[in-house]
Amino acid sequence: MIGLSIVIPAYNEERRLPTTLERIAAYLREHSWEDAEVLVVDDGSTDGTAGVVEQSRAHYPWLRLVRNPGNRGKGYSIRHGVMEAQGAWILFTDADLSAPIEELARLKEAADRLGARVAIGSRALDRSLIEVHQSFFRENAGRLFNLLLRVLTGMPFHDTQCGFKLFEGQAAKEIFARQQIDRFGFDAEVLYIGRLLGYRIVEVPVRWAHSEGTRVSMLRDSASMFVDLFRVRWFHWTGRYREPRGE
Repeated sequence: MIGLSIVIPAYNEERRLPTTLERIAAYLREHSWEDAEVLVVDDGSTDGTAGVVEQSRAHYPWLRLVRNPGNRGKGYSIRHGVMEAQGAWILFTDADLSAPIEELARLKEAADRLGARVAIGSRALDRSLIEVHQSFFRENAGRLFNLLLRVLTGMPFHDTQCGFKLFEGQAAKEIFARQQIDRFGFDAEVLYIGRLLGYRIVEVPVRWAHSEGTRVSMLRDSASMFVDLFRVRWFHWTGRYREPRGE
């Protein structure tokens, strides 16, 4: 059985992917993850993202390319990758590795020690670990979002949007099968679903460095994420999370 699956959503990432794959390969070698796989989910890229992955498979036999039917969003991409993954544990991480792949050890140690089936990276628990900050506006918008999230959903987490989360494999399948939101609001949704299903979730401080080139629009996507908080509650009230989502 595969011990670890790493899911990377990718939209027009041909420039960053080679370095990212090299860093992951080095980490897997160093930590003897011989039974790992990496799934790059191409979200309808218009550049050479798919070609980079296909060419890299000659060097990395554990690498897989998963294609979305067009540009569907980060949430859809990660759901697609998780449902394709075969690992006993499934990590999803951004293509820029803003949270270094080495931080996986922190998440796994916390999950094992506390008996959790989900461990999420957090920039908010120890801000001294942030090596490169976002702009003042982005950081404070993120704080406001998480404050509203705690009020509207009752979840205790201080940073739901860090793109570095580890799930026990079966828990991941159960959670993501119920996911309804395909774009950036999905992070909060999958944690909400995880709590509904009774899984223990731990928040773990991780090193993080902002990478230029983010595709999150502060106006369009932030507004959508706020609306998604209300959608999560509506989906709960209307029973959408009781059973896996139909396609």
